[in-house]
Amino acid sequence: MKTLQTMLIIAGLLHLAITSAGFTMTRVLNWRANLTPLSALTRHVIWTHALFVLMTIIAFGIVSIVFSAPLASGAPIARAICAFIAIFWGTRLLIQFFLFDARPFLTNAALELGYHGLTLVFAYFTITYGLAALLPGR
Repeated sequence: MKTLQTMLIIAGLLHLAITSAGFTMTRVLNWRANLTPLSALTRHVIWTHALFVLMTIIAFGIVSIVFSAPLASGAPIARAICAFIAIFWGTRLLIQFFLFDARPFLTNAALELGYHGLTLVFAYFTITYGLAALLPGR
């Protein structure tokens, strides 16, 4: 249980760390200019969804740090929460591999390293929360 709890704390810290990627993404993809041709409502929906994803990632991080022991306990609610987070990140990982083609935007070593680093972090999240969801009560 201690190892899983430590993995969840690390995952929580990583959640908070990756929030900077969202800000970088909006700059690299030049949202301010590229969203301008869209209607105001469409722009607001995109920005609102981005904000909700950001708040969700921050919440995953805080919950994982503050409630690492209960999440690692194997209690049904903890397993359900961890299953949701594992599915969230597993889906995002699949999108990373099969839908997104970021190559045109990876214009320097830092962006390329960041992109591939995020892929590893998404895999870590999927594995960690998947383990917490699937392992029986401890």
